Amino acid sequence: MKITFILPAIGKKPGKKYIGTWKMEPLTISILGALTPPEIETGFFDDRIELIDYNDRTDLVVITLETYTAMRGYDIAAKFRARGKKVVLGGYHATLVPEEAACYADCVITGNAEAVWETMLADFARGELQKRYIGSPCYKHILPDRRILTGKKYLPISLVETGRGCGHSCEFCAISAYYGCRYHPKPQQDILNELASTQHKYHFLVDDNLIANRRHAMSLFQKMRPLGIKWAGQGTLAMAKDPEMLRAMKRSGCEVILIGFESLNNVSLEQMNKSWEHALGERDELVKRIHDAGIGIYATFVFGFDGDTKRTFGQTMQFAKRHSFYTAAFNHLLPFPGTATYARLKAENRLIYDKWWLERDYRYGDLAFAPKHMSAGEMSGLCRQARREFAAAPTVLRRGIAAMSRSSPPVWGLFWAMNLRLGEEIDQKMHVPIGGDLDELPK
Repeated sequence: MKITFILPAIGKKPGKKYIGTWKMEPLTISILGALTPPEIETGFFDDRIELIDYNDRTDLVVITLETYTAMRGYDIAAKFRARGKKVVLGGYHATLVPEEAACYADCVITGNAEAVWETMLADFARGELQKRYIGSPCYKHILPDRRILTGKKYLPISLVETGRGCGHSCEFCAISAYYGCRYHPKPQQDILNELASTQHKYHFLVDDNLIANRRHAMSLFQKMRPLGIKWAGQGTLAMAKDPEMLRAMKRSGCEVILIGFESLNNVSLEQMNKSWEHALGERDELVKRIHDAGIGIYATFVFGFDGDTKRTFGQTMQFAKRHSFYTAAFNHLLPFPGTATYARLKAENRLIYDKWWLERDYRYGDLAFAPKHMSAGEMSGLCRQARREFAAAPTVLRRGIAAMSRSSPPVWGLFWAMNLRLGEEIDQKMHVPIGGDLDELPK
């Protein structure tokens, strides 16, 4: 018996290579590989960097979906099913819209697969594959099997999971919808074992909110300190209110933390159900505390809530430049299925596409809804302009000097490699077609 795993690409522009910063190692595939009994042969095609062999001698095809990759994943599934292969779909998108995913597969796994993977395989082996398997956030004491990634060229950063979910209920967040606004910490010894087993010196802790459980986070940081590693992760501005946590993070090897500021507009924060961020206090002071702890900030902003105007972009840029953030993302709001944002915009008849992820004409960087104070095209253009301004050479130089004053010398080169590449990719990412038949396009 053989299983073939597939990770679909978001899309590619004809004649262009895939976006460099989108080529992170696929942790999910490594976990599924580890869950699969050794007597079952496994294969893996990463659609981002290689062509898929649809004539592969396999028994079962497993495709993991994000919303951006859903249409491409459905196209791949159709080609294998036309050849008589059984297809299983899973991942965030399949969990959020399982009825849709079921139209394109023989089986859909919702939630995290650990709890149902062995059952699904046993059912398939008996010829009794079920239409639906419902997973849970539980963990198994396994190390991701990264041998399945051998020979594939990814960014030199290891992805490590330390928890799942988040306790907040931000309106736009698919993760909150996926986990029901709950955080599920991973057993710490499993995390430490994984950190010790990875081949790269840089690590990204993939939690959407690393500090969601303070006791878990503080204990983990203390245990990570002897490893001597360098890492980045994701958290909230609330960490700035906790000097002890900031010290523990830095001592454990934290160099950069991604913080979703989302908006500086209190009306927008209230609409996205994130008014608690404003209640934390003066943002400038909170940012300074994190920087003073020697931790850089990857700041992310989202535009498109009803309090946002053209003036919002200028205010946000001034804030980002004033603090010389390590890097920043200036993104438009995207209504993901299953979120309160999607439901609200649909009820207000403001969706440009009912299901943008299935539209052949939809391109990365396009808005899928009508903003309140400007056109969709204007907002897309302002996001692009903001990215260009923050990536301009004088701004990058100032930010680089600031980053080196906060970070450790071994990671100085990482700033330049990351920011220069992000600057180069601004226009490459715009209008990339999602989905479609990409099999004949260059890698």
